[in-house]
Amino acid sequence: MWPLSLVAVAALALLTHGRTARQGAWTGFAFGVPFFLLLLKWLSVVGWDAVIGLSIIQAAFLALMGAGLALVSRLPVPALWPLWTACLWIAEEWARDRVPFGGFPWGRLAFANTGSPYTPLAALGGAPLVTFGVAVTGGALASAALLLWRLKRAGGLSPRGVLPAAGAVVVAAAVTAAGFAVPIPTAADDSVDIAVVQGNVQQPGMDFLGRPMMILDNHVKATLNLAKDVKAGRIAKPDLVIWPENASDLDPFQYREAYARIDEAVKAIGVPVLVGALVDHPTKQGYVENQGIVWDPKKGPGASYTKQHPVPFGEYVPFRQELSKIITRLQRVPRDFYPGDHTGVLGVGPARLGDVICFEVAYDEIVRDTVNAGARAIVVQTNNATYGRSGQPEQQLVMSKLRAIEHGRPVITAATSGISAVVSPDGTIEQRTKEFTQDVLTARIPLRDGKTLADRVGAMPEWVLAMVGVLSCAAAIMIGRRGRTDEKGQ
Repeated sequence: MWPLSLVAVAALALLTHGRTARQGAWTGFAFGVPFFLLLLKWLSVVGWDAVIGLSIIQAAFLALMGAGLALVSRLPVPALWPLWTACLWIAEEWARDRVPFGGFPWGRLAFANTGSPYTPLAALGGAPLVTFGVAVTGGALASAALLLWRLKRAGGLSPRGVLPAAGAVVVAAAVTAAGFAVPIPTAADDSVDIAVVQGNVQQPGMDFLGRPMMILDNHVKATLNLAKDVKAGRIAKPDLVIWPENASDLDPFQYREAYARIDEAVKAIGVPVLVGALVDHPTKQGYVENQGIVWDPKKGPGASYTKQHPVPFGEYVPFRQELSKIITRLQRVPRDFYPGDHTGVLGVGPARLGDVICFEVAYDEIVRDTVNAGARAIVVQTNNATYGRSGQPEQQLVMSKLRAIEHGRPVITAATSGISAVVSPDGTIEQRTKEFTQDVLTARIPLRDGKTLADRVGAMPEWVLAMVGVLSCAAAIMIGRRGRTDEKGQ
């Protein structure tokens, strides 16, 4: 319901207009807490204390933004108020995407606009430019509403007095329409036939793993059935197969039976398979790596990608020794995941794929670096079984829609229990599975070499806009102090 994002921006701008920084901060906090409680309710699988705790942390960023909105509302040249508003939204998302522990990007304005007139802006400046477009529009609508309200209070609406409000509405309409003028590159340089295997899990929730080898067996059986359908001529043979994150719940390099089962499935289908597996770190005892491994039917396991951004408190525990004494549930994360140190560009059969794993799809720089390193299509290996039927898989899927447009690449999501999907470069979901079913998707996807403007400019627009937001607050503080000094002098 993307229009609500415009209403939210406008409402918060109006509620903080002319207030003190402290009042603005409390308003931002009051806005943020219920928003994140509803958005992140899927974390209740872990515990409602996790939902509340993370929501409060995220709302603290909106409190800072609320204080900033109150400050910049006092700046001269009221016509620029929507600009300062939008830049502060960028600054808030910039900070929240990075801290603490590498940040948590959920709840960005851009992710609420993956099917709106603003979505094509992603091809020019990535997710931050989508956020900027939405925030400028919301700020302009707030400006128009405020101007009209003041005119009415002053004694009525006159054609001359309405002009500034009309100008703000024109700005809002122009920014909204700008997205329709942005070309979305979709032309394929060539194509490849793929199959996505969703093996399913025993049950949703924290204990989705079930008995050892069960998830692996599910994916092996689904792949063997696919091989039978290919042999019988019911399905065309794919050029490659994609398994999801954690498809092998045992390290195939440590457990011979896991290795043998994977090898059996890969040889049966006769094409390379991208296998998601948890692998013991080769040199750091006690650590595990979350990997995508290219498994060839003749050569066996080869190149791999290790997840660069493990999830704090889910895949590793910060301050483990201290916190585990207080929060005993953290003991359910027995080993810390070790982060990878390179992008996930992998040659899988005839395709050069960019592998990102699960939550990494939410982070601009991880996906962008993968595309700039040569990925011709994007693969999201994910395991959302813990949060099945909670709304989280849908939230993650719409991020894939935005990434497709942002980078002009198809995005293939492979999930253990759903939602697996094939998203075309224009953001259209071509196919998707149901949750908690065993299924196989087959598709011919385009492979692209060209880069979007967003790929070329990288994070520069976000940094510039965020800096403008911070400097606007600094200017408001300086002007406020100068005004108080002048009053004392008089």
